[in-house]
Amino acid sequence: MEESILENLELETEEVYIRGKEIKILKPKKLEDVFQGDPFLEVEKFPFWFKVWEGSIVLADYLATLRSPKKILELGAGLGLPSLVASSFGHEVVASDYEILPLKLVELSAKVNNLTVKTLFLDWKNPQVSEKFDLIVGAEVVFKKSLFDPLLEIFKNFLNEEGEVVLAHSSERKRVLIPFLYKAQAFFQVLTSIRRLKSQEETVEVVLNRLVPKKET
Repeated sequence: MEESILENLELETEEVYIRGKEIKILKPKKLEDVFQGDPFLEVEKFPFWFKVWEGSIVLADYLATLRSPKKILELGAGLGLPSLVASSFGHEVVASDYEILPLKLVELSAKVNNLTVKTLFLDWKNPQVSEKFDLIVGAEVVFKKSLFDPLLEIFKNFLNEEGEVVLAHSSERKRVLIPFLYKAQAFFQVLTSIRRLKSQEETVEVVLNRLVPKKET
C-alpha cells in the first residue's frame, strides 16, 4: 500500500469512548474528497466506510468485554473501530477490507492511538488468508444476497475449531440479514441479542449475532 493514497486528503479526528477508553478515529473531512458520484445512482461505489456506524460501536463494545488475548479478523473493517478497540484491550487483530484507502486510515489511527493492528486487503470471493482466527467479526457486512456464500465460506474455512463469528447490524438491515442467518443455520448455531444505542436525537437498534460452529456428529 502506497502512502501517496493519503496525500492531499484532509482528515479529521473523531473520538469514540468504549468502556473507559478513548479511541481516535482518523477519517476524511469531506465526503466529496473520496466520492464525487450520486449516492442513489451509484450505490455500489459509495464509500460506506466513510462514517463510524452504530453497528461498529456495538461490536467494538462487545469485543471490549472479552477475555484477551484472542486472535481476531475483522471483515469490512472500514474505519476500523472494532479492530482498534480490540487491540486496546489486548487482542491480536487483523483489520481487512476490499478498499485500500480505509485500510491506510486504520493504520494511521492505530499509530495515533499507539496500537498494533495488522491490515489485509481481502476479496471475499477470492480470500487470500493464511491463518485461522478465534473470532471473525464484522459490522454491517451482510448487505446483499450474492455475498452470502462467500461470507459463509470465509467463516467455515478461517475459524479455529473453538472459534465463533460475531456480527452487528442495524435492525434496518433485517430484510437481508434474516435470510442470511437462516442459511447460516446449516453450519452454525445462531444466537441473537438486541442492543440499543441512545443519543440526544434518536435511539438506534442494533442486532448482535454470535455464530457458533455446529459440532460434527
